[in-house]
Amino acid sequence: MTLSIKQVRYFIAAADAGQISIAAIELNVSQSAVTAAIQQLEADLRVSLFRRHPGGVSLTTEGARFLLHARNIMAAVNEAVHTPLTDYAHLSGHVRVGVTYTVAGYFLPRHHARFTRIYPGIDVELIELPRNAIENGLLKGSLDLAVLLVSNLQDRIHLAYEVLIRSRRRLWLPVEHPLLKVDSITLADVATVPYIMLTVDEASSTVDRYWKPAGLHPNTVFRTSSVEAVRSLVAAGLGVTVLSDMVYRPWSLEGQRIETRGLVADIPTMDVGVVWDPHAEQSVAARTFRDFLGLTFNGPGHEHDVP
Repeated sequence: MTLSIKQVRYFIAAADAGQISIAAIELNVSQSAVTAAIQQLEADLRVSLFRRHPGGVSLTTEGARFLLHARNIMAAVNEAVHTPLTDYAHLSGHVRVGVTYTVAGYFLPRHHARFTRIYPGIDVELIELPRNAIENGLLKGSLDLAVLLVSNLQDRIHLAYEVLIRSRRRLWLPVEHPLLKVDSITLADVATVPYIMLTVDEASSTVDRYWKPAGLHPNTVFRTSSVEAVRSLVAAGLGVTVLSDMVYRPWSLEGQRIETRGLVADIPTMDVGVVWDPHAEQSVAARTFRDFLGLTFNGPGHEHDVP
């Protein structure tokens, strides 16, 4: 089997967009090129990565699992391409990085480990805090950088940021749930069944961004700050939820299967990014860590500075 970078890149674009046509536009290639690359990838892997439906495409369980590996592959490729092949042993320093719960548990560890291997002289101190405390820390100088859900970032006037990944939100269901038989699932469909609400990292307030415009609200039967509790409750058949691909795993801690489906709804992505105070002087260590994350995922030129 020969796995190409193009196949992986096209697959990620389709997974993020939820539609082959939109992915093709973002990649500046033909729709047929994206379709062919994904079909060849599925043939090479011998699994179906997407379910095709009238509203676009959604990941299968195997597709969601492969997406985690695909992001790691592209991150490693971008890092190799954009990072100069020189000796970093001479760089040293200390950088204080604020992180939110979701980022600390589901995004940053493997990238932190890679950074430490490349820059052994730079000490990265990770400090888990709520989003508002991180924003205050950046402006007061107690933090040098932050990696958090920038889709929740409030102070976009004084803080600059760079999006690293956009993770789509999908419906999580237990096996044999009645909604799995519905071709196109809407929020109105979801509103009729018990819902498990995640509260950590402002997740419960985020749902208002897509439930309220639809004039609907979830039938919440349980609230929890634990992603693993949500996973177990959904897998046990006690409710469904809408969460991002970044935190999705196909099995609960008890070994029960969790299915995912795309929704016919305008649901925002969960965006992870690096944030800093553009008016504060950054140390070499802080700038190196920030550049490492930006180049790993985006290459140059993707920063969102303050006005």
